[in-house]
Amino acid sequence: QVQLVESGGGLVQPGGSLRLSCAASGSIFSIYDMSWYRQAPGKQRELVARITRGGSTNYADSVKGRFTISRDNAKNTVYLQMNSLKPEDTAVYYCNADALSSLTFSRRDYWGQGTQVTVSS
Repeated sequence: QVQLVESGGGLVQPGGSLRLSCAASGSIFSIYDMSWYRQAPGKQRELVARITRGGSTNYADSVKGRFTISRDNAKNTVYLQMNSLKPEDTAVYYCNADALSSLTFSRRDYWGQGTQVTVSS
C-alpha cells in the first residue's frame, strides 16, 4: 500500500510561517495530484491547495497569496509553505495523494494521519 507521513505542524504566532511536508512511500507506481486539506474543530474538511504532477496548482480563496504548494516528484513529497498565518488557519492539516499502487494497479486516494497547526498569540 501507499503511506503518507506529514510533518512540520506546530504552534505559531499570528503573522508567522510554517512549512508542512508530506512524504509518500510504499508500493507506489505513480502519484498524480497531491493536495493539502484541513479540518478545524466543528467544521468540514476543506481543500487548501492542490498540485498536479506537472506542477499546476490551485488554492482555496482563503489562502491565496499566503500559502504555496510545491512537490518533488523524485522524492514523492509535497510541501505547503504557509506565510502570514492567521488564527483562522488553525486546523489539522491532512495530506492527500491520488496514486496508483504497484501492488494492485488500482488508483485511489490516500490520506496522511494529519498534523496540527495552531495559530495563536
